[in-house]
Amino acid sequence: MDKRYQLQFTVQEDGQLLRDALAGFGISKRTLTAVKFDGGALYVNGEERNVRHPLNCGDVVTIIFPLEEVSEGLLAEYGELAIVYEDEALLVINKPAYMSTIPSREHPSGSVANYVRGYFGQQGIASTVHIVTRLDRDTSGLMIIAKHRHIHHLLSEQQKSEQLQREYEAIVEGQVEVVKQSIKAPIGRKDTSIIERQVSADGQAAHTDVMVLKHGDKNSHVRLKLYTGRTHQIRVHMAYIGHPLVGDDLYGGCQQALDRQALHCVFVQFPHPLTGEVMTFESQLPIDFIALLNN
Repeated sequence: MDKRYQLQFTVQEDGQLLRDALAGFGISKRTLTAVKFDGGALYVNGEERNVRHPLNCGDVVTIIFPLEEVSEGLLAEYGELAIVYEDEALLVINKPAYMSTIPSREHPSGSVANYVRGYFGQQGIASTVHIVTRLDRDTSGLMIIAKHRHIHHLLSEQQKSEQLQREYEAIVEGQVEVVKQSIKAPIGRKDTSIIERQVSADGQAAHTDVMVLKHGDKNSHVRLKLYTGRTHQIRVHMAYIGHPLVGDDLYGGCQQALDRQALHCVFVQFPHPLTGEVMTFESQLPIDFIALLNN
C-alpha cells in the first residue's frame, strides 16, 4: 500500500499549465520541487505528467507527495490526547497545563509531540509531527496540528494573513483600567536570557488586543486576541503594560494563588486548508482557572 500523502483537485478553467494550476491550489515552489525530485509524482486524469502539461476544464489533477522522514530523535510515546477534532488533514487538541509542546532538555518526554508521534504510528499516518500553533508548557487550551508538511504550509500562510484566529483568556494582576485596547509593541529576545523575551525596538512586530471581562479585588479577567505569534507574546505584552499574568513568575507575576501562568487558549477559527470551510473551536476554562476566578 502506497503511504504517500495524496491530494486531488479538479481544474476549473481551460488553458492553464499544470504548474500554474498547482500554484493556484496552494502548492509552494518548495513543495513542488520536493514532489519532482524526492519521490513524488503528478498525474492528470490518471496519467503521469510534467509541470508544463496544458490542462482543460474538468481535468483531475492528483499530487502524490514524497514520504516524510519521521524524526528519529522524537520518541513515540503513548498517552491521552484530548482530541477535539480530527480529519485527514489535521488535528485540534485541548492541551492541559504542565505539558510541553515539544521535548526539551528540562522535559525530554511526555510532550504533545511525543504523544502525537505515537498516535500517528498507531493510526498508520506516515508523517512527522507538524505543530501549527504552539503553547507554552504551562499554558492550556486549543492547539492545531497538521498531518502533513503541505497542510502545515497552508495553515502557516493563514497565520501570516491573519485568517487563522486565536483568542485566549487570562487572569492578570491588578485592575486593567482600559476596557478595550490594542498593544502593538515589537518583541525580541532579552540579552541576558536564552528564554526570556521583552518589548524591544529592534524586535519583531507583535500585536495583541485586550478586552476586560471582569474586575476582581486584586486581579482582572481578560480576553486576548493574537494577530501575531511571537514567543511569550501575551505574557510579555501584559507585563509591559504593568499587568503580568497571575502565576507567571518569569515576567513578574506572583505564584501564591497559582503555580502556572493563568492563560488558556479558548478559541481558534480558520478556513479548512483543503475545503475552505470555516472551522470554529472553543474550549472551556480549566478547573484551576475557574477556581481562581471564584476566589
